[in-house]
Amino acid sequence: MLFHITQIHPAEQCPIDSGGSRTLYNASAQGAKLRAMYGAFAEHTIYYILEADSAEAVQRFLEPGFKRCEASITPVAETALVK
Repeated sequence: MLFHITQIHPAEQCPIDSGGSRTLYNASAQGAKLRAMYGAFAEHTIYYILEADSAEAVQRFLEPGFKRCEASITPVAETALVK
């Protein structure tokens, strides 16, 4: 299943001087594959497209950012709805 994740951190918690945005997620989380990552860095917001096989895999992916970020997670699909 695919998920669109919006991850936001306050400016005071910005990782720019401590490893950068890659420190806010676990790229090797079991059951999760990062498909795309985009940043609105001046807004301290990162967008991910994540393929994951469970809610637990999504949590493992986001775990490094738990203490400095808030995230909203939306299931998405690549196929259009057909009526």
